[in-house]
Amino acid sequence: MPPRPLGIGPAGQATAQAIERLRTARGYSQRRLAARVTAVGRPMTFTQLSRIERLVRRCDIDDLMAIAAALGVPPHALLGDGFVRRRGGSGAT
Repeated sequence: MPPRPLGIGPAGQATAQAIERLRTARGYSQRRLAARVTAVGRPMTFTQLSRIERLVRRCDIDDLMAIAAALGVPPHALLGDGFVRRRGGSGAT
């Protein structure tokens, strides 16, 4: 049985866009950011990072924390506010 496609919702999409936006704003290649993520203790290849940005791979919470640290931003900066606006409030249920 083939694996089910990976559905990435609005929060995941906003996160992938934020990662790419902040990475490019800092002038980091995917290879450089992946090396920085690895240096903070979360081994990551540039291929894994590319897959997160292209919405092929989910960004789990451990990835999110390490990527935020490597970019020098708080983790919530990667979540974006697109999900909150679509939900019409705080995003909490």
